[in-house]
Amino acid sequence: MKKFKIYLEYDPEYEGFIADAPTLPGCMSQGKTEEEALKNIQEAISGYLKVIKKHHKIVPSEEIRYVTVGV
Repeated sequence: MKKFKIYLEYDPEYEGFIADAPTLPGCMSQGKTEEEALKNIQEAISGYLKVIKKHHKIVPSEEIRYVTVGV
């Protein structure tokens, strides 16, 4: 099972929560409660990953490396 970090934010205009999977560009969902938004983003991620695999793309990784460069 892959795990993804989710940004979960309350949107007063929508009067609910917005869920964003930042390592999966464009993969977002929403819900009136935190629980609903998280359930919906799980479904969105599942669909996103199916499309990636169907088109033989590489699944983005949650691993982040910080490196230092001199300028």
